[in-house]
Amino acid sequence: MKLKPYSRRVYYYETDKMGIVHHSNYIRWFEEARVDLIEQAGLPFQYVEAEGLMTPVLSAECEYKLPFKFGDVFLVKAYIPDFGGARFSVTYEVTDPEGTVHATGKTTHCFVDMDMRPARIKKTHPHVYEVYDEICRSSEGLYDE
Repeated sequence: MKLKPYSRRVYYYETDKMGIVHHSNYIRWFEEARVDLIEQAGLPFQYVEAEGLMTPVLSAECEYKLPFKFGDVFLVKAYIPDFGGARFSVTYEVTDPEGTVHATGKTTHCFVDMDMRPARIKKTHPHVYEVYDEICRSSEGLYDE
């Protein structure tokens, strides 16, 4: 499985009075990259929800290294290093096009049904399980360089 990092330009509204990206936007970028990762792996987010599954965020963290400004291009590589069927984590690396790291982060999630009850997807949704498991096993070399 070879994927492309999530990429776009910084929007003006994402910046603060100092002219740099406000810290809260990195968590949004993590979500955008996470959805993109799953979609590139062949599992559209709409399909997952149509199957009656949600993946709420249990925790989120971000370490800021260098700022971005309006109009800058950023790339986010998202990986799933831990996947146990019920819970998983996603790590993120936010870079500029030259590969300089501007931020890193991690979110943890679980699978629940639409009533917010834990879901054991290996039995109930084997296709979803297989996609997440494949991403986890492919973490090294997941992205075209």
